[in-house]
Amino acid sequence: MSGKLSTPTVLKKIIDRKVEEVAARKAQRSISDLRARAAEANPVRGFVASLGSKVGQGQPAVIAEVKKASPSKGVIREQFDPAAIAESYEAGGAACLSVLTDVDFFQGADSYLGEAREVCSLPVIRKDFTIDPYQIWEARALNADAVLLIVACLELPHLKELYSVAKEAGLDALIEVHDQQELEEALQLEPSLIGINNRDLHTFDTSLDTTLDLLDHIPEGIQVVTESGIHGPEDVARMRAAGVHTFLVGEALMRAEDPGSELTRLFDLALSPQ
Repeated sequence: MSGKLSTPTVLKKIIDRKVEEVAARKAQRSISDLRARAAEANPVRGFVASLGSKVGQGQPAVIAEVKKASPSKGVIREQFDPAAIAESYEAGGAACLSVLTDVDFFQGADSYLGEAREVCSLPVIRKDFTIDPYQIWEARALNADAVLLIVACLELPHLKELYSVAKEAGLDALIEVHDQQELEEALQLEPSLIGINNRDLHTFDTSLDTTLDLLDHIPEGIQVVTESGIHGPEDVARMRAAGVHTFLVGEALMRAEDPGSELTRLFDLALSPQ
């Protein structure tokens, strides 16, 4: 797949399986059919615009995650109802949704995205391991509003190709990085949105310092999303004090009985620098 994945890690295992999955899907449905379905999809909701609107109002912009399980934590939420979760998140003040569609490692499903998006007005990102243009047209056909591109598993020419296809499909893209080298590659895209994953996808170790260490290297005008490791109000306060106001939060919300109420509690309790 990618020279970045020459060493056996959790991420390499996921991507190796994703290559097989995409090949199987291509055998079942052509990309021309997907593009035709994408052309008939619902109008795109502005993912980046929704985040920017919240921050412009001085509020935290939360991408709330609809996630049943993960490779590192196993099943996170036994009673999993994507529609009910989406409604709860919207009531709790989320700016956007992130819906896991990876089947093998996150127990996700394409249908979860549609179920969540249908009951709310929030933009939705398809949270998956995007390695092929096919998946981008698939995301648009599923009514996704944005896709995730992970620099750790994409060589630069491949990353540029996928970013271009996302634009062609009318989708916003969250470009995810974990270290300075990945950030330098991401910046070549001149993106409007960069996500800094505090979890190393090779080892699954997590540290909020990852976001803080990279902030000074990101030009003004690019919205920064801090991803993973936000578990309490003190974590939110720490990020906001550093000028980061956009968050992707999953596990802390998924473990709560009412995810939307937990979202409100988490961010209302945080000290705001504004």
